[in-house]
Amino acid sequence: MLSACSAARVAYNQAPTFAYWWLDGYVDFTEAQSPQVRTDIDRFLAWHRSAELPLYGQRLAQWQVLAQQDISAEQACTEFGAVRASFQRMSDRGAMPLAALALQLTPEQLQHMKRHQAKGDENFEKDFLRGTPAQRLERRLDRAIDRFETLYGTLTDAQRQQLRTGLQQSAWDPQRTQAERQRRQAAMLQTIREVQAAHAAAFAASGSRSPPPEAVAALRSWSQRLFDSPTPGYAAYSAALLKDGCTQFATLHNSTSAEQRAHAAGVLKGYEGDLRALVAQD
Repeated sequence: MLSACSAARVAYNQAPTFAYWWLDGYVDFTEAQSPQVRTDIDRFLAWHRSAELPLYGQRLAQWQVLAQQDISAEQACTEFGAVRASFQRMSDRGAMPLAALALQLTPEQLQHMKRHQAKGDENFEKDFLRGTPAQRLERRLDRAIDRFETLYGTLTDAQRQQLRTGLQQSAWDPQRTQAERQRRQAAMLQTIREVQAAHAAAFAASGSRSPPPEAVAALRSWSQRLFDSPTPGYAAYSAALLKDGCTQFATLHNSTSAEQRAHAAGVLKGYEGDLRALVAQD
């Protein structure tokens, strides 16, 4: 299989199975819920393949050009904005099937979700809150190096030091980020409970697969708050993190050699080819 197509294509073609497994681990579906969830995943990914993947291919072609020249932090943020817009479109598309599922979740499933969230919080604490400041910095640096070397190949010592300095100067506050994660998780559970209280009985009695518009709107409102937090001061914090990230990316990119930029262009071209093959696939 790998000799015929790349790992990225294999992974995307297996996405329905992976997505179901992940969601099932989060929710613990009943036998009655599983068939519709699988159908909804298939429909979502069919839309994503036809509507979003061609846009990704176009963006990757543009990035190959950018990879060969210096860029500004503003340019990096513009490209991030395009990625964010894609996530927002996916959130909007998924609101209807998620609303239908939310109306069918049992109290036991909501407790299962809460336990899964707590496990995620524990993992976040382990990764970003435990140890001395120096140890936490090293873990973040290792992740940053891995990400950049996936794109550019091996970084120089000077580039690694550049990343370290950028991380040290970043506005990143793991305690604040963890608190926002927990707010989002609690808000999701609260939104589900409110939607169920208002619409679950009528939805079940109707026998329809289409949830009430009010339920869909509630899920869309929750997902929008993932991007625009209502927490006082968090918007400014998020903007500072974005600025730091764009500056760090542009600074690192502008320090790369011709060989590193060629490596990046090759990686991006490979991804573009994968996406175009997926779009053309029956």
